[in-house]
Amino acid sequence: MSGTGAPPGARGAAVGRRIGTVVVRGLWRPRVLGAWRVPATGPLILAVNHAHIVDGPVLMGVAPRPVHFLIKKEAFTGPLDPFLRGIGQVGVDRDTADRTAITRALGVLERGGVLGIFPEGTRGEGDFASLRSGLAYFALRSGAPVVPVAVLGTTGARGRAIRALPPLRSRIDVVFGEPFTAGDGSGRRTRAALDEATVRIRKRLTAHLADARHATGRG
Repeated sequence: MSGTGAPPGARGAAVGRRIGTVVVRGLWRPRVLGAWRVPATGPLILAVNHAHIVDGPVLMGVAPRPVHFLIKKEAFTGPLDPFLRGIGQVGVDRDTADRTAITRALGVLERGGVLGIFPEGTRGEGDFASLRSGLAYFALRSGAPVVPVAVLGTTGARGRAIRALPPLRSRIDVVFGEPFTAGDGSGRRTRAALDEATVRIRKRLTAHLADARHATGRG
């Protein structure tokens, strides 16, 4: 989307984290597992499954570090536009090679921040089945480790519409996995390397999701 290519400030993401913590813990009962696996410093990519619109806010509120999410540009409308920008989120046009968004996201990683990505590109079943290459691109380009994250319980009880909010005071589980490097160690950034990294990432994320479901008793 249009705008400066400068990365969003760390202060805004920190404010967003505080807001998210208050909102999420006020509405639901988040249970966080594996937060100790998240490196305390340095560039990092959080790869998050995406089944509900509240997945991002939930993660922002419980992650041990402030997160700058890549969010579809359509969300940046009306009063949400200055709010999302103010809390350090990055708008992206999913229909084009959005160079401004790419520059801003890489800037987050270059200054040692945390970039949050929904690698499926949009809300779906939240099972990492339809992985896009964007995550692999940022991981190879920056060299930042990837931490898989499973957000479980946001779709609510069986039969609820996916857009409905999770029931008030229901439990939402957020499970952080082991950090890993997406590349093969060769430093290649070719199309073939990107495809290979995408396959490698999909396997790691899918395995983490299965482990998270087992650990939380959600399948």
